[in-house]
Amino acid sequence: MVIVHLYDVVIAHSREVEPRRSFRHRSHTWLVDLADLPRLPGALRWLVRFDARDHLGDPRRSIRENLDRWLALNGVDLRGGRVLMLAGARVLGHAFNPITVFWCHRPDGSPECVVAEVHNTYGERHCYLLRPDADGVGETDKRFYVSPFLPSEGRYRMRLEPPGERLRLHVELVHGGGTAFRAAMTGRRRRATPAQLLRAALRHPLAPRRTSALIRRHGIALWLRRVPRYRRTPHIHQEGVR
Repeated sequence: MVIVHLYDVVIAHSREVEPRRSFRHRSHTWLVDLADLPRLPGALRWLVRFDARDHLGDPRRSIRENLDRWLALNGVDLRGGRVLMLAGARVLGHAFNPITVFWCHRPDGSPECVVAEVHNTYGERHCYLLRPDADGVGETDKRFYVSPFLPSEGRYRMRLEPPGERLRLHVELVHGGGTAFRAAMTGRRRRATPAQLLRAALRHPLAPRRTSALIRRHGIALWLRRVPRYRRTPHIHQEGVR
């Protein structure tokens, strides 16, 4: 059975150190099976789609092929098991996913690992391989520059429960003995059909650009308050990931 679900979500970002600042906004996201990505009819395909160029690896290959290649570099072979991806689509030619989550399964359906693909507003991305516990919580060292107002080092604690009727994702950046930053995406599932795919694109035609703009506005507000900035560190590209 191919899985395609649409979630209406609330996305929250919260700076947990002084000066504190937070924002929330509504959007939508998709849970899709990489074996059969949803597509609109040809004449409307330009409006909303899922493209390999918006994710890890070579844009000439499929998202699944690129993910399998990256997993192999990290010693993981799914042997054809299912992969579910939570991500926003490319809408009107633009895509921006601060985080994309891949739930990777063995052929018998049991969980193998989770991959969190983090994007920044500089057009870069980095993948983290996680082995969540029974509660869906995984931890990993931060190895990627996301914001000039957050340290480049620290440790992520991610709660990435497999989505069901409800979606609950939580990310914390732990630094200096405390939490420096929190982000959450919560929502409820509704039926996904080609008509819903089209309706979601028309209802939120600028969703990717809006998310990117809100993050930038958040940064400008901190800059105006003269918050100290961290130097941007060169991103070391992971092999197999552009």
